[in-house]
Amino acid sequence: MDETASVPVKGNGPALPPETMKRAYKDMLLVRRFEEKAGQLYGMGLIGGFCHLYIGQEAVVVGLGLHMKQGDKSITSYRDHGQMLVAGMTPRGVMAELTGREGGYSRGKGGSMHMFSREKEFYGGHGIVGAQVALGTGLAFANKYRGTDEVAIVYFGEGASSQGQVFESFNLAALHKLPCVYVIENNRYGMGTSIERSSASKDLSQNGAAWGIPGRKVDGMDVLAVHQAAQEAIAHCRAGKGPYLLEMETYRYRGHSMSDPAKYRARDEVEEMRRTRDPIESLKAEMAKWGMDPAELKSIDDDVKAVVADAVEYAKTCPEPDPSELWTDILVEG
Repeated sequence: MDETASVPVKGNGPALPPETMKRAYKDMLLVRRFEEKAGQLYGMGLIGGFCHLYIGQEAVVVGLGLHMKQGDKSITSYRDHGQMLVAGMTPRGVMAELTGREGGYSRGKGGSMHMFSREKEFYGGHGIVGAQVALGTGLAFANKYRGTDEVAIVYFGEGASSQGQVFESFNLAALHKLPCVYVIENNRYGMGTSIERSSASKDLSQNGAAWGIPGRKVDGMDVLAVHQAAQEAIAHCRAGKGPYLLEMETYRYRGHSMSDPAKYRARDEVEEMRRTRDPIESLKAEMAKWGMDPAELKSIDDDVKAVVADAVEYAKTCPEPDPSELWTDILVEG
């Protein structure tokens, strides 16, 4: 395949170079394989507490990540492992934290829902529904205050989209033209309640219209479509034009969390999405259309599996935190 050639995005969007497609494929595969393994470890009792998997939604975070640069910030809710990996946090550190080991990002004390990396500008997954939206707006305010062109990417689900603090954040961001990309990951079900039963808004991408925030509905199962929309939204913010809202229509294959049997939706619905809309298989088919060598894709898959296996081995052999860690990180001296 000609490495200098460009592959057109569906529609009339910008060209996507082959190397970028390979990066997107590898990143989505890393998130998928990591989450599959996390699910297995949870079933074995090696991961405790809550654990919300991102399987099926990989195209959203990867498509946005293609346009992020050093200094850009991200924040999300409890379904956060994919955001961590795309932000550049190591699989070893994330898996160690999930299993409660001292080599984890919160030294084994935070688990799935309380992991952060100041170095990688990832400001956490948050368990309070919608709380991260206000915090992420604050990150965007800091960018504006410092006079940089850095942006904050704020992820939240359709279940959080009706929270009062979300609309308060929209107002503040629009008022001060904050560089904030709000990303609604609409996976159709907030816990076990469908969006049709929980929101009077029939187009979540327009939820910021009252404040003049431009919005766009995107096929969140297509990384090329996400890439194109993210380019537009992030460029809008970098140019000082204020916030932007993206509604990503996506789907989670697993339950809300590992403890959720997901009986509120038909098995056929899940299987249909897997069979016809899977983001990784869709990109793989698109790459094959443009001449990507299947052996190269197999090599990428093998590399990813090795990285995840290494992370699991590291987590299993890493010691648990010393009991003295109970007394650290609980007070900040003024």
